[in-house]
Amino acid sequence: MKIGRGDHHRGFNLWLAGGGLKGGLSYGGADELGMNAIHNAVHVHDIHATILHLLGLDHLQLTYRHNSRDVRLTDVFGKVIQGIVA
Repeated sequence: MKIGRGDHHRGFNLWLAGGGLKGGLSYGGADELGMNAIHNAVHVHDIHATILHLLGLDHLQLTYRHNSRDVRLTDVFGKVIQGIVA
């Protein structure tokens, strides 16, 4: 018996529209089971950086000091996904 809902934890779908994105685009893909991202895989920090970019904000400038460490939403990994920006 399997415990939990059996969500695929390495391959997700996200639907975005408008706001400076390319229309009618499918970016990336998963294996035949939808379990693993196999091409154009992006991190959640990249998605955050892209959304902030589309809102006109520079994610690198949104830094604050917490417990003697500089912190930001996109941590040190985020980069704008140029392939989906119009």
